[in-house]
Amino acid sequence: MRVIVDSAVYRGGERVLVDCTTHDYTALREAAAREGGFVWVGLHSPTPEEIDAVASTFGLHPLAVEDALTAHQRPKLDRYGDCLFLVLKTLWYVDAEDAVETGEVSLFVGPDFVVTVRHGSGAALKAARRYLEQRSSVLSHGPSSVLYAVCDTVVDGYVEVVEELQVDVDEVEASVFSPQRTDDSVRIYTLKREIAEVRRAVLPLREPIRRFSAGVVDGIDNDAAPFFRDVGDHLAQAADVVDTLDSLLSTAFEAHLARISVQQNDDMRRISAGVALVAGPTLIAGVYGMNFDDMPELHWTFGYPMALVLMACVSGGLWRLFKKSGWL
Repeated sequence: MRVIVDSAVYRGGERVLVDCTTHDYTALREAAAREGGFVWVGLHSPTPEEIDAVASTFGLHPLAVEDALTAHQRPKLDRYGDCLFLVLKTLWYVDAEDAVETGEVSLFVGPDFVVTVRHGSGAALKAARRYLEQRSSVLSHGPSSVLYAVCDTVVDGYVEVVEELQVDVDEVEASVFSPQRTDDSVRIYTLKREIAEVRRAVLPLREPIRRFSAGVVDGIDNDAAPFFRDVGDHLAQAADVVDTLDSLLSTAFEAHLARISVQQNDDMRRISAGVALVAGPTLIAGVYGMNFDDMPELHWTFGYPMALVLMACVSGGLWRLFKKSGWL
């Protein structure tokens, strides 16, 4: 796995070729400062030594570096001097397991640099870099454009995950209300847990994106605010769908329990009806099986057939009654 995904200098909305390696952060930053541009360094699961080298070159705050290295943070926006530190949770969906996997992207945004530190397999930032390099009008906003492109890529991942969860919730609803007997409680619990994972990524990010959209964050180009408003719209849509799906799953679980209760009542009625069908003939047989001498029709030639007919009539009458009432 490559620790350094890419390092490049940008000026005037274009990528500038610099005669140095991707590890030579000092040369990259000097080139960016000399040409009035900025440098974007992309790291993937860096080692402490690698991120320390980056931190030394760009003057990153130790607490922010520690957060970026451990990668177990909630989405947040902090400021350390003239450097912004933003943490994003990345999401991707594993359909075979109905599971939402999580990763993390940390961004250090300074006046002439952006450092992205990514953990996990989701939300590769290569697409964001390619998007910016193909749109010089966006890239011309400097480090703010990188912040926008990364946020947009991550939020688009949220939308894709939410769409997959919506398909699963629709399947659960169809199963719960199907004529067949199904056991959906385990899948409902699994989906609710995954939705909670999505909510932990989506909801805390709304405040940083709102601040970017309002243009009240120092160091972020005010002209980039409309781009962040677009990201905010997508984030709000994802949050609304997440809340709706969670509510639907709760309703589906209640309906599932109600159906189980109804099915159990139906089973008990069928069992009771079956017992009643057997009880009538058993009563008649018990009476005529007591062998008393003074019993009506005991010595009658047709007494035995009469008892059988009586049993059949009682059972038939009960069967008809239960059938009419829906017990059978």
